[in-house]
Amino acid sequence: MAEKRDFDEFLEKFHRHHDVMVEELHKVIIGQDAVIDQILAAIFTGGHCLLVGVPGLAKTLVVSTIAKLLDVQFRRIQFTPDLMPSDITGTNVLEETDTGRREFRFVEGPVFTSILLADEINRTPPKTQAALLQAMQEREVTVGQTTYPLPEPFFVIATQNPIEQEGTYPLPEAQLDRFMFNIKVDYPTLDEEERILEATTSGEKVDVRKVLSARSILYLQKQISQIVASPLIISYVARLVRATRPADGGSPEFVRRLVDWGAGPRAGQYLIAGAKASAAMDGRPHVTLNDVRKVAIPVLRHRVSTNFQAQAEGMATEDIVRKLVETVPEPNIPRYEK
Repeated sequence: MAEKRDFDEFLEKFHRHHDVMVEELHKVIIGQDAVIDQILAAIFTGGHCLLVGVPGLAKTLVVSTIAKLLDVQFRRIQFTPDLMPSDITGTNVLEETDTGRREFRFVEGPVFTSILLADEINRTPPKTQAALLQAMQEREVTVGQTTYPLPEPFFVIATQNPIEQEGTYPLPEAQLDRFMFNIKVDYPTLDEEERILEATTSGEKVDVRKVLSARSILYLQKQISQIVASPLIISYVARLVRATRPADGGSPEFVRRLVDWGAGPRAGQYLIAGAKASAAMDGRPHVTLNDVRKVAIPVLRHRVSTNFQAQAEGMATEDIVRKLVETVPEPNIPRYEK
C-alpha cells in the first residue's frame, strides 16, 4: 500500500515537472505541442528521436532549448559531406611524455555528452552516419581496441531535411531503426506564424530555467518503466507490429499489397515505452490502448517501407499506419470472473 502511495506521489510530481517544462519551452517555441511531447517522451524513456522537416521550422531551436531546461552536458555536431567518423567519436593521438616516451592518448569526440544534437544528419555520407550506430544502441564507443562508455543519460536528437532536397543522403535502415520516434515538424498555423514573426523581430531575449538534473532524469526513466502494461496492451502491440509485415498471415490485405517490409520487435518495445511515457505525462499509473495509438505513427513511420503500388495510389507510410490502427482489433483477453 505504501509503495502504491509513493508511486502516486511520483506521478503527481512528474506531471507537475512535465507541465513546467512545457511552460518554459513555450517561452521560446510557439506551437509544436505534439513535437515537444514526443521529444520529452523519448527523453523520459531513454530513446533517441529524429526530427524531419524543411529548413526554418525551428527544429534546432527546439532541441537546444530543451537542453537548456536539463542540467546536463549538451553538444552539437553540424553534419556536412566532409565530416569523418573520428570527428564524432574521437581519435587516438600520438604524443611525447616528459620522459621522452611516445604513447597514444584518446581524445574524446563530441559524442561524449548527455544530449547530442546531430544537426542535418542526412547531409553526411552513410560511412559517417554509421559512427553513431554503436553509441545509440550500446551507449559506448569503440576506437582502436578500446571501448569507452558514454555518459548517462545519453540521447541523440537528430534533425533531417526531406531526402529529396539537394545534397542529402538517405539514412540506412539500421540507423533509422535506432530512433525511437520519427517526428514530423510541420509548418505553423497562421496565428502561430504571426506570433513567431512578432516574437523573433522584437529584439527581446527570453531565458529558460533548468528543471531537471541528470540524476533526476535517470530516476524518472526508472520509475516510468514501472508503469503497468497489461497483457491486453502487450497483445495489442504485438498484433499491431505483426500486422505491418506483408509476409505475416494475419496482416490485412492492403498491407500485403502496399508494403515491402514491416517493423521488427524493436518497434513493439518502443510502442510500449512511448505509451508508458504518455500515461505518465497524463498522471496515470497504467497504459491504455489510446496511449499506444497516440505513439503509433511516430514509432512506425520510419519502420514500414512502402512499394511502388502505394506511391501510385498516393498512400504514404503514415496513411498505412493510420489505417492499421483503425483496422487491428482489440485482443480478446479472457476476463477474470469470481
